Amino acid sequence: MLNRPGLFGALLVLQVVCAVFFVSDILLSLLRIPVDPVPWRYRELMEVGAAIGLVLGITVAALMLRASRQRTRAAERALRAASGAFMDLVEERFEEWGLTPAERDVALFALKGLSIAEIASLRQTSEGTVKAQTNAIYRKAGVSGRPQLLSLFVEDLMGQAVPVAAA
Repeated sequence: MLNRPGLFGALLVLQVVCAVFFVSDILLSLLRIPVDPVPWRYRELMEVGAAIGLVLGITVAALMLRASRQRTRAAERALRAASGAFMDLVEERFEEWGLTPAERDVALFALKGLSIAEIASLRQTSEGTVKAQTNAIYRKAGVSGRPQLLSLFVEDLMGQAVPVAAA
């Protein structure tokens, strides 16, 4: 119930009306702008109504904030689980392909989108070594390049292989 945008909008309008009531009363007094007096009984009802509106707004806003925080925590847990599942999948595939520790490092960097030069710099090796290692990774994985390597993991996470069109 608290996730409805319409409820949030109505609540905001209610709070604005209540705040305008109190602020306008103060401003009218400060600026000495004459207004027709309202009978005391109606005036009290208006003030009580405005106060209840503000308290209701604070209460509902607090409930909405709590619900939002709960959704955020749930999304963060799901993201951590997905990240863990991805790394488990990566380790499983690397084991299946028989990658060496150096090839595993290079493959992870490649999956993260780093260039050959960046990988070589991080690993403190030559670009030729990294190229040889990426070629070995692609050969062991049965793919011809980085996009296809990444697609293997995307397909596994999606739970289905993408059909390849015949040429």
